[in-house]
Amino acid sequence: MTPLVELEGISKFYGNIKALEGVCLDVRAGEITCVLGDNGAGKSTLIKIVAGLHQHDGGSYRIEGEEVRLGSPREALDRGIATVYQDLAVVPLMPVWRNFFLGSEPRKGRGPLRRLDVRTMRETTRAELLRMGIDLRDVDQPIGTLSGGERQCVAIARAVYFGAKALVLDEPTAALGVKQSGVVLKYLAAARDAGLGVVLITHNPHHAHLVGDRFVLLKRGTMAGSHTKAEITLEELTRQMAGGSELEQLSHELSRPDGLRSPDRA
Repeated sequence: MTPLVELEGISKFYGNIKALEGVCLDVRAGEITCVLGDNGAGKSTLIKIVAGLHQHDGGSYRIEGEEVRLGSPREALDRGIATVYQDLAVVPLMPVWRNFFLGSEPRKGRGPLRRLDVRTMRETTRAELLRMGIDLRDVDQPIGTLSGGERQCVAIARAVYFGAKALVLDEPTAALGVKQSGVVLKYLAAARDAGLGVVLITHNPHHAHLVGDRFVLLKRGTMAGSHTKAEITLEELTRQMAGGSELEQLSHELSRPDGLRSPDRA
């Protein structure tokens, strides 16, 4: 199968600063590809290239086998690539249905009587959220009253409704507790099962291993590893994510010399 999105040898430079070099990424329908790395690893730069916000300086970027050079996020969206950022780009005081259609509101009537089709937006929002398994009390409530996990799920359902083939999520569980993180991961799995290709940007190997099919590890803008789920255990993924041999060396340096004991407490 041709990948929905394929990046090969991608490089990006900001002046003399190397942000990415030689990075590869495959996004396939019905799979979740997890991109892991510490702060400064290049995850944000990679997501901006996939989303069309920045252009790559080297390598090739293909969508469904066709080499592209995206000029804007709108162009990426038109090609079926939807990106959900941490801030979600929602208006907290507006109702859920209004945020669901924000920027793409259907209208009815003609001329001076042309107006928003509020009824259709309400009914569609409720139906699409239910289809994703999200049962909100009231789509008229301000989206700011929802939990962080629920807001993430509304953003996922919105992307699916507007025809996304590939869904990119930037650290969706970073600011969430254990329970809310579980809710988001469940809806990511639902998007995968609906046939979307999902890219999960995260620094949490436990979340990644729960739902991921493929894992790409970044370190200082370069590839530190690429694995399928069958090839790597959670323990090994965590070890590589934490620095592997560097962490072992640090542990050795911080260990107490033989024969020394901690001072007795008073």
